[in-house]
Amino acid sequence: MKAIKKAVFPVAGMGTRFLPATKANPKEMLPVVDKPLIQYAAEEAVAAGIDTLIFVTGRNKRSIEDHFDTAYELERELEAKSKHKMLEVLRSILPKHVNCVFIRQSQALGLGHAVLCAKPVVNNEPFAVILADDLINSSGKSCLSQMVEHFNFQHCSILGTQKVPMEDVSSYGIVDGTEVKPDLMEVSGIVEKPPVDKAPSNVAVVGRYILTPRIFDLLEKTQKGAGNEIQLTDAISDLLKEQRVLSYNFEGNRFDCGSKMGYLKAQVEFALEHEEVGEEFREYLRALKDKDLEKVVKIAKSK
Repeated sequence: MKAIKKAVFPVAGMGTRFLPATKANPKEMLPVVDKPLIQYAAEEAVAAGIDTLIFVTGRNKRSIEDHFDTAYELERELEAKSKHKMLEVLRSILPKHVNCVFIRQSQALGLGHAVLCAKPVVNNEPFAVILADDLINSSGKSCLSQMVEHFNFQHCSILGTQKVPMEDVSSYGIVDGTEVKPDLMEVSGIVEKPPVDKAPSNVAVVGRYILTPRIFDLLEKTQKGAGNEIQLTDAISDLLKEQRVLSYNFEGNRFDCGSKMGYLKAQVEFALEHEEVGEEFREYLRALKDKDLEKVVKIAKSK
């Protein structure tokens, strides 16, 4: 089986939970400290050896394409002002060997349909799917890098998963199966957003997938399911009847940036680790905790 070299980013969603911020700005362009969510996702893909990024877009998503394009006027402005460090940051958003492809999803028919839109570019190759609003912070190898390593050994579809509280299972696709080794499970079934009393486990699929190209043929036959949309989960259920599928409980901390609380948690965690503002931000939080208002004001005015 071929190596994983292509990743699909479904970015056509409306982002209604963040209105009015997402009225004209894609949710994938919401920044966490100083980088948009979609850039974190792209960097994770590149770190895993991906060289073709396929963005499935919709209306009002042009800024995603602009973000990964060259901004000649801005580069000239930074160069003229000798802002070389910022110029290097701008030029290193993506390595030169990485290609971006943009496909328009004409109708919002669900995640499964968005993935199917990428078929002409993916062709007959295994590929990754990354949902940008699932931001994963790993101290070692990125989540997708971990999954690619398992794919290179197992040569089958792999679902990125994590255990969630039982009371939250109805918000996820939930898998059932048998443990192959710690954190790796042979999947026997998958259910989209089951009621708590019907959930086969508390192992939830999050926004990372490695899929074989057979999924495209199955998606073409998949009928609308939950939410009156073409669900990727339903096609994976059909794939289980033909091919081996594994789930992998990745190492890392996931932030659901599709929710306000998850997004705010990500801001705090990533700010604390940021090389430029991390220490000062930590001081600010300590001052808040201690209710040292004079120090809070001083730190806030320092920049």
